Amino acid sequence: MDQAPFNNHDEQMPMFCFQCQEASKGVGCTIVGVCGKTPDVANLQDLLIFTLKGISFFSIDTELPDALERRTSVFIMDSLFATITNANFDRDVFVAKVREALALRDEVREHWEHQHPASRTTLPDAAVWHSNDEAALDAKAQEVGVLATEDPDIRSLRELLTYGLKGMAAYLYHAYQLNYTNREVEQFMQRALAAALDDALTADQLVALVMETGKFGVDAMALLDQANTGVYGHPEVTKVNIGVRNRPGILVSGHDLKDLEELLQQTEGTGVDVYTHSEMLPAHYYPAFKKYDHFIGNYGNAWWKQASEFEDFNGPILMTTNCIVPPKPGYVNRIFTTGNTGYPGLQHIPEGVDGQPKDFSEMIALAKQCQPPTELETGEIIGGFAHNTVTSIADDVVDAVKAGDIRRFFVMAGCDGRMKSRNYYTEFAQQLPRDTVILTAGCAKYKYNKLDLGEIGGIPRVLDAGQCNDSYSLAIIALKLKEILGLDDINELPISYNIAWYEQKAVIVLLALLYLGVKNIHLGPTLPAFLSPNITKVLVEQFGIGGITNVEDDMEMFLGAYA
Repeated sequence: MDQAPFNNHDEQMPMFCFQCQEASKGVGCTIVGVCGKTPDVANLQDLLIFTLKGISFFSIDTELPDALERRTSVFIMDSLFATITNANFDRDVFVAKVREALALRDEVREHWEHQHPASRTTLPDAAVWHSNDEAALDAKAQEVGVLATEDPDIRSLRELLTYGLKGMAAYLYHAYQLNYTNREVEQFMQRALAAALDDALTADQLVALVMETGKFGVDAMALLDQANTGVYGHPEVTKVNIGVRNRPGILVSGHDLKDLEELLQQTEGTGVDVYTHSEMLPAHYYPAFKKYDHFIGNYGNAWWKQASEFEDFNGPILMTTNCIVPPKPGYVNRIFTTGNTGYPGLQHIPEGVDGQPKDFSEMIALAKQCQPPTELETGEIIGGFAHNTVTSIADDVVDAVKAGDIRRFFVMAGCDGRMKSRNYYTEFAQQLPRDTVILTAGCAKYKYNKLDLGEIGGIPRVLDAGQCNDSYSLAIIALKLKEILGLDDINELPISYNIAWYEQKAVIVLLALLYLGVKNIHLGPTLPAFLSPNITKVLVEQFGIGGITNVEDDMEMFLGAYA
């Protein structure tokens, strides 16, 4: 897993990216991203991260005017989110963002120089390099990527830190859309980005910073939970329709609840229905959305099946955040992006002017000309088991545990993906004993949320807390059970962690769990390619991090001591 032999300057390797679970050959994408990302876009994303570090170098010790401070924090958050896997594939977006970053960095630098007139600090390249020429941007982008850090362990830790920050930025972005912010978390992000430029930091110091990232990851997830529940109410146990109606529809995918709210408001009374796809499914659990009679249900499955399901939907599709894949000709003219999402040639719905809602009128007009969705399936799936719901029935859960009706909980949160090896999670859920309960959040649930796994004393055996954005709920549930059961250590709970990961929000969830003291977490279907052998060894020895093998052996490993 040591990538030291790779060289960013090798003409035979136009890019290098290993931030997601599908990294080519379990090592890294070097010709084109498995996600579809082209080399020029991959490199420009690296250059954008490089410039964000330069901005942060100046901002962390500088008092900025309020407006500039807010603009800096929002830009860093927004830009980090744009580089998450399957978020934005549009070269023009990243050229514009890098240019904006360089201008913002120089604006922040002026205040830094004014407040540090005697400073003789040797400035890092990320703090001084500048060009507006597009060819120069491309050339620089090939120099500043992942492999610019030669030591494989330092590289591994810097990337683990960066990917954690990307996931954190996603949570902050969604909260910001609902007018919730946390300045302390934003300041940490900038401090951590600047630290990634410091060649004097040792591996031990970077490990400590990575663990601190977990702490602020918990704070970021708590902020988003506060924002979502404060604006839309606490999720409720809900049966979600997976069939269709005989009316035109708009399909909404991604994670941004604000976008969904504005679309629902604008489609009300138009004769156009609204459906969710993939990670937007949990929107049905929030009380605020239940008042819309034209909010029909969930269409399809996890993000990676969109190539076939979007074509069958027949109407317009709105991608609100990451999880877009290169669109097929059958629906390319009716898929729209918004927010941080982008793809060359697709129609993009911009932010509203002066705080006004986004304008979805073009999508709505198109929907009226389309046929109703082709039905894929019928029935219902149940969800809405976020922390407020589960803690309200905590006594019943604890009684079931004490009576032996529930032997163990399995946290099977995280992401779904294209690899056939992910069928492991379906088989694992099917083979779990009937006295176990699955706690889930994220699109990993699509591997088993439509299986008939039954109930235990009225408690469904799959408790869906929501999106990957709602993983905080699983931590709160665990801490509440620890309190009720009077345990000293969270690892004494009858909970095992068998988590599927794909992109960078899963990284910050992992770091948050480690900060909370959770040990013996198993990740699959493969361990991250960005973990060097030595860093993997640290995680194994200190936290018991492990991978997966096969269902039978893993079932024995998880349950053998509790048979």
